[in-house]
This record gives sequence, structure tokens and C-alpha cells, in this order.
Amino acid sequence: MASATLPELAAVPWRTPIDAARLRRWGRVWTLWTVGWTIPFIAAGVALLWLQPLAAPVAAASFAHAWLVPELHAFRGASVLRRKGERHELTEPVAQGFLGDLLAHDARELHRQTGLVLHRGRLGYWLVGEAGGVLFRAGGHRVHCFCVWATDKTLPPSDRIAHLLLALRTDELGFATIANHAFSGAPWRMRRRMAKDGRPAYDAALAAARSA
Repeated sequence: MASATLPELAAVPWRTPIDAARLRRWGRVWTLWTVGWTIPFIAAGVALLWLQPLAAPVAAASFAHAWLVPELHAFRGASVLRRKGERHELTEPVAQGFLGDLLAHDARELHRQTGLVLHRGRLGYWLVGEAGGVLFRAGGHRVHCFCVWATDKTLPPSDRIAHLLLALRTDELGFATIANHAFSGAPWRMRRRMAKDGRPAYDAALAAARSA
């Protein structure tokens, strides 16, 4: 399976294949993009305080915008791990059993507790949810969020995750190429935007990446 190629790649021939070097470039681009959004707000706030101290409330609003922009980006990244769509209470237990067959004991227990699956790949550690995956690079200094989902919305949650997990195991680089790159940044910033029930899985993935 490791040498297979996802057929969905044919639908996005314009995309450059993702690899470790391209991920590093993406990380730098996201950093520059974030700085480009925040510096003008910070500069405006400082200029207002220098020109007119009484404009402190307006300057504070400008500083707040400088903080809000990266937070919104992190919120977008965290959304790939949030629960999506109907829960399908009747079929979900069966789907959860099928997904469990694909997982080792620790990963199966983590999924039972958080609804997320931890998977070690060539690029790093992946945390897979219903709408995509988050990649933790070795060292745990940066996360990359990829948004992609199973097209059949009638699938129960565990089946959606199983589809993504199988695609990831089949062709990790192709999976990252097909998916939309939703966020790249510091793990602490994204963790703040994670749902509380998913944070144990997030922390486990981050700890694994830091020890790699």
C-alpha cells in the first residue's frame, strides 16, 4: 500500500506534490503571511499612542486586531478536527468497530475517548478527524492542518475517519497534496482553539512528535 497512489490526485493535476521540503516552505509562507497581517495593526497602534495618547482606546483596538488575525487562522486549522454532520447513533457503533480493527490498542482507546485517531507517517505524526488531519512534524515546533473529507455525507463518523486513515496509509504525500492546507503555525496557538474533548489526543500527538 505504501507505493500506491490515490486516484483523486488526477482531479488536482495543478497542485505541486507535497513533501518535507515543501512543508518547510509552506511553514515559512504562513509565518510571513501572519506577520504581514499583524505588523500593520501593531504599527498603527504604536503610531496612535505616539501622536495622541488620548487615542489609547483606538490603539488598543488595533492591538486586538493584531492578536485576532492569528487566532482566526488557528481556529480555521482546529476546525478540521471538530465533529461534523450527523452522529448516526444506530450505525456508529458498527463503524467504530470496523475502525477499531485498523488500529492498535492505544490508538483504539484514544479514539474511543476523543473521536480522533493518531497515526505515525513518513512526514510526522498525524491526528485524523472527520474533516481532515493535523500533521505534527518531528520536534513538535509546528503543526500543519489539512482539510479533506469523505464525499458521502451519510457515513457515520468513524467511517469518515476510516476513509481518511486508509487514504493516508495508502499515499501519505498524495493525501497531503489533495487536501487543502488550512493552517500552519505554533501548536500552542491551535490547542487553544481545540474542543476540550479532543485535547488529550492533541497532547498525545504533540508529545509523540517532540520525542521523535
